[in-house]
Amino acid sequence: MTAPQTNPKILGKAGEDAAVEYLTRKGYTIRDRNWRKNRLELDIVATKDDIIAFVEVKTRRNTDFREPYEAVDWKKIRHIVVAADAYVKMYAIDARIRFDIMEVVGGPDQFQITHIEDAFDSPLFN
Repeated sequence: MTAPQTNPKILGKAGEDAAVEYLTRKGYTIRDRNWRKNRLELDIVATKDDIIAFVEVKTRRNTDFREPYEAVDWKKIRHIVVAADAYVKMYAIDARIRFDIMEVVGGPDQFQITHIEDAFDSPLFN
């Protein structure tokens, strides 16, 4: 059995909680967490000023093998963009759109967070 501190689901949830706390401290308003529609999902939808940020959170125990942002490949980007498009249409959003990645590394007792703003673009929102 996997120990709680290494269970990927528990670590991922703790990482998302830490990301939400970080964003809130930086002045963001959290609009949604783990938003789902059919098979689409967005980790965090946050607003600040006139921007709506779709935030993908990547939590890792360490960076021994690769950086967390490297897990956001073109397939994942496409999935995020399609989900963001559905979200924007569902809520009739008229705001500047941004795609961010948050790297959360460590454990719940000591996370190091890196917020990568404008991590990637989409022609749907330019």
